Amino acid sequence: MARQLFGTDGVRGVAGEYPLDVATTFALGKSLGEWARGHAADPEVLVGMDTRESGPWIAAQVAGGLCAAGVRPRFAGLITTPGVAWLTRTGHFVAGVMISASHNPYQDNGIKVFDHSGYKLPDDQEHLLEDRIFTLRNNGLQPSPAPLTVDEGLDAAYLDYLAGTVTHRFKGLKLVIDCANGASTHLAGALFERLGAEIEKIACNPDGRNINLDCGALHVEKLRNHVLRSGADVGIAFDGDADRCILVSHEGRVVDGDAVLLILGRAMRQAGQLREPIVVATIMSNIGLERALSDSGLRMLRTPVGDKYVLEEMIRRDAQIGGEQSGHVIFRDYATTGDGMLTALRVLDAMQQSGRTLDELARELTVYPQLLVNVRVRNKRPLSDLPGVQSEIAAAESSFGDNGRVVVRFSGTEPLARVMVEGPDDDSVRHWANRIADAIRTELEV
Repeated sequence: MARQLFGTDGVRGVAGEYPLDVATTFALGKSLGEWARGHAADPEVLVGMDTRESGPWIAAQVAGGLCAAGVRPRFAGLITTPGVAWLTRTGHFVAGVMISASHNPYQDNGIKVFDHSGYKLPDDQEHLLEDRIFTLRNNGLQPSPAPLTVDEGLDAAYLDYLAGTVTHRFKGLKLVIDCANGASTHLAGALFERLGAEIEKIACNPDGRNINLDCGALHVEKLRNHVLRSGADVGIAFDGDADRCILVSHEGRVVDGDAVLLILGRAMRQAGQLREPIVVATIMSNIGLERALSDSGLRMLRTPVGDKYVLEEMIRRDAQIGGEQSGHVIFRDYATTGDGMLTALRVLDAMQQSGRTLDELARELTVYPQLLVNVRVRNKRPLSDLPGVQSEIAAAESSFGDNGRVVVRFSGTEPLARVMVEGPDDDSVRHWANRIADAIRTELEV
């Protein structure tokens, strides 16, 4: 049975509207509390959030539901998604809740649930929570928010852990950090300054509505300009909940998740840190990455889009590094989820270890032209039921042969069809991407 509330990355929606209305968020907290009591004698559940204006009231409703089930909530306040995952795994919490919609605009929000392992709840457990949520809603539930007090020691423990994962200090490095006015705002600067770097911060003034607004990992233009103007060694951009990271080099080169996978996959292999010569990526990763890894004796395995699928394949193949072009990178020796601050630390550590600049390390990736076109849709009919779209895809693939790829999929979190085309030159890539997008608009009557 398909899940009705939980998607590929928790419960998502517009804050204040179903399923992120008062009744449902309270019911989610209560159902999670009942679940927690079945897994521990005296359970505590960790709650954290990003900087969206809806975060405090959603946190209060979830906590109210937990209290109604006889479970104590502990509130980390503003913290990153990977911070919640790490604290849940290493503390005595039976579960952790992160209130965030990651890279989405401020109007949206979401609820991600981790169990004590630090991993997101399995599908079957989410099914159980959903059934109970609907039962509670249908039986006249009376929501009552719980007051919350921030435990300042929680994010401090997380920063202590991150600082301990590197082998080099960053003295002499000048960094520009873009926190997307999000969850890393009060954490990232403190972390990198602690390790000796000189810091300039941008997009670190959240007002509840400017999270991800023309800044952060999805909009690196301002960061790039700051790096070039200031002569910084590296720019680092996080998204709203800091589970992803995009970097900018001294020369203004944008270093995405593909480049990070190459830099760190090679570094880990050279250091003898890989149990298997495997790097896990997704269908969106550039064919240039696959070829560069192969030249280094590393095999790249592709999964569907989503850090969930990357992590599943990493566990199945006992791989230690994997990630997405978007900047989600997972280091299984250190974390159970993508962690933007950890990713930046590992890249800076590799730079210090090698004595090379980020430009020198990233230059070794030859990127094939790639274009992503998003088509807003009203419904998501199976692509196999769209013959015109299938015909255009087949024609593009025939035209490219072994020198290109076409990936068409529906977003798991937004009403979008995503068309990714990769090929030997910009003109052919643009030509086929637009043809396929137009076919989608025609057949779905957009």
